[in-house]
Amino acid sequence: MKITRKEVEHVANLAKLNLTEEELIRMTGHLDSILSYVAKLDELDTAGVVPTTHAFSINNAFREDEMQESLPRDEALLNAPRDNGELFVVPKII
Repeated sequence: MKITRKEVEHVANLAKLNLTEEELIRMTGHLDSILSYVAKLDELDTAGVVPTTHAFSINNAFREDEMQESLPRDEALLNAPRDNGELFVVPKII
């Protein structure tokens, strides 16, 4: 086994999990099989593989900032439930 029962108990304690005896045995088996599967990745030859952050090449999708007309104040305040002619009026939150 790659993971011991004591390690599973330690992780469960850190996660504030109270595992029964049966759950500890089952979790130890599950985590051991997961770690064994992940260990198979160490067998791969990745010497010529360039590290990437994404599976596909992603280009920056940002556009240049351009000055544009903004929404006129009167039109913006049309949908406001309450306004004072210049601003939205909202309830005070304390």
